[in-house]
Amino acid sequence: MLGKVAVVHDWLTGMRGGEHVLEAILDLVPEAELFTLFHFPGSVSPAIEARTIHTSKLQKIAARVSNYRTLLPFFPRAVTQWDLSGFDLIISSSHAVAKGVRSGGKPHLCYCHTPMRYIWDRFDDYFPRGVKRALARPLAKRLRKWDVASSKGVTRFVANSHFVRDRIRAYYDRDAAIVHPFVDDAFLVPPLNERRDDFHLVVSALVPYKHVELAIDAINDSKRRLIVIGAGTLLSALRARSGPNVQFLGHVSRDVIIDHLGRAQSLILPGVEDFGITPLEAMALGTPVVALGTGGVRDSVVDGVTGIFFETAAVHSLRQALGGAESRDWDRAAIRAHAASFSRERFQREMLAELEQVIA
Repeated sequence: MLGKVAVVHDWLTGMRGGEHVLEAILDLVPEAELFTLFHFPGSVSPAIEARTIHTSKLQKIAARVSNYRTLLPFFPRAVTQWDLSGFDLIISSSHAVAKGVRSGGKPHLCYCHTPMRYIWDRFDDYFPRGVKRALARPLAKRLRKWDVASSKGVTRFVANSHFVRDRIRAYYDRDAAIVHPFVDDAFLVPPLNERRDDFHLVVSALVPYKHVELAIDAINDSKRRLIVIGAGTLLSALRARSGPNVQFLGHVSRDVIIDHLGRAQSLILPGVEDFGITPLEAMALGTPVVALGTGGVRDSVVDGVTGIFFETAAVHSLRQALGGAESRDWDRAAIRAHAASFSRERFQREMLAELEQVIA
């Protein structure tokens, strides 16, 4: 018996990879109550919305600002103000501050999607230059100190990849088990297309650390086509950078993503991912992944079988990998079978074992 459970998630503003993982965790604890810094009603799945959701004192402010991330300096204090003394078990789903919740000595399992990128190894991507960088430096230093101190309140860490486990060791001096995320069954249902259209695909948030500009530069001045699905702060700059053979679709439905992933020559992953569910979705549709050969993608992509790694973040290296993807005779069924091994059922089975271990 797990007892009375509190689940803590950073914020609920949309259904991305972390929220799909959260939904699967909530399935394991059907009576759990959910705590989050702020929640935009209607932004996540009905299964999450149906829970008892407690927000922080930042809720009213976050609903009024244009970019809730500007409230980052206030996140640590807000996440420590809930009284969780009435719960027997705390589960945090954390990529920012959720793991810093005060557990009051109760068992606390943290599923860590990543330590905060913008204060650790991705600081330069988020704050490349100018006044914002100068202002962010002292804040990042203070947040790093809090991040390390708050990690001591976690009973057991579970990482989503070997890459994130290594970051947990480096920043928190803590070990972590590994439970990989999963691919949604909807990507395993459509028939596999053996013949492919003449485009490569990027499905990504258009933000600095994703480095979509590398994919664009590799396609510019070539005979290849690139379709970019996604939105973000860099949309205008990336459009200005692109030639006529690059098309932007913006934010689209899951059905449109499935359709394009199922017809593409490859999915290009030009940045370093903590794990990356989009590569699993591509492979579920028999589409190889052309990825920078570092980070969490090494846990999901098998080089030469389900995709191709390029070793340096450079145009010539990516172009060479794209040529390899186009010329190879891919076994679409084998690519799908590999993706299918990353199932929701497997994720929940392994997570349940971790929960039982943390309360033992």
